[in-house]
Amino acid sequence: MNRKKIIVGLASLAILLMSSQSTFAAPKHKKQITVTTIAWGLSTFLLGSTVGPGGALYVPDGQEGVIWRVEPKTGDVSLFASGLPKAVLTDDQGGPGDVAFIGNTAYAMVTLVASDIGGSDIVGIYRVDGPSSFTIIADIGQWSSDNPPDVPFFLPTGAQISMQAYKGGLLVVDGHHNRLLRVSVDGQISELVAFQNIVPTGTAIWGDRIYLAQAGPIPHDPATGKVLALGRKSFTPSEVASGLRLLIDVEFHPGRSLYVLSHGEWNGQFEGSPALPNTGALARVNDDGTFTILVDNLNQPTSLEFIGNTAYVTLLSGSILRIENLRQS
Repeated sequence: MNRKKIIVGLASLAILLMSSQSTFAAPKHKKQITVTTIAWGLSTFLLGSTVGPGGALYVPDGQEGVIWRVEPKTGDVSLFASGLPKAVLTDDQGGPGDVAFIGNTAYAMVTLVASDIGGSDIVGIYRVDGPSSFTIIADIGQWSSDNPPDVPFFLPTGAQISMQAYKGGLLVVDGHHNRLLRVSVDGQISELVAFQNIVPTGTAIWGDRIYLAQAGPIPHDPATGKVLALGRKSFTPSEVASGLRLLIDVEFHPGRSLYVLSHGEWNGQFEGSPALPNTGALARVNDDGTFTILVDNLNQPTSLEFIGNTAYVTLLSGSILRIENLRQS
């Protein structure tokens, strides 16, 4: 029920106004953001996620070489695909790192499994043909070795961080080689745009523009954590926002608001090592180029998705969070 307001006039007469007819109606109370863990124990190194057919979450698991299907309402987990190359090193990144759908067909991005890191598998895009069958449509590792970047690197096959559907094909981010690759469904690979040492991570698409999260070079200071927008023709980047450390993903809410994930404060161990536990954050991008932190103390978040008004955050340690009431805050 709305409150009544009493306005005292010059003659000290009290005029009682019903708020249903008053411009002085009390504002609605904002709902508190809620964070719920809906799934856990999937792996020790989850990186990517996507929303696929049926509105479910699909999460690749590099340690197990599988892709999980997660029911967003209940958190029920089922096996979508298995048999992909696993991470070469225990408790480290590698194997299937992200997944994307073009129509009803799933494509897995497999990274850090080649000989330059001690493995024997192909770094590239694997089309999911069945629960345990795949076709390698693009050998990104070989292409990257044949077309090295213009920035310093030590892994010829690169370190691909994220992937998503883009103009009938796939947009792949290589954070180690500092570039975006475009891969067609028939396996054609091309460099879309190259950067200096900014460490690109996650992407979001709105219309003909690509929005890119940038972790920045080590030690991943807040000043180098940025969101960039790439133009529709030249792909010349422009800065949208900056000031949050180690940005790992960016995503649009259906209402057009832009959100980012900060992986947290880098642990300082080696290039590519994760953030310190419980230092990550989910934030909204403001029109003035700043960020508003909505949820902090996240434990090494890696991927962000929206299903309706609800956010889903994947954690490196193998858990998935459901975050509600972001639009009320």
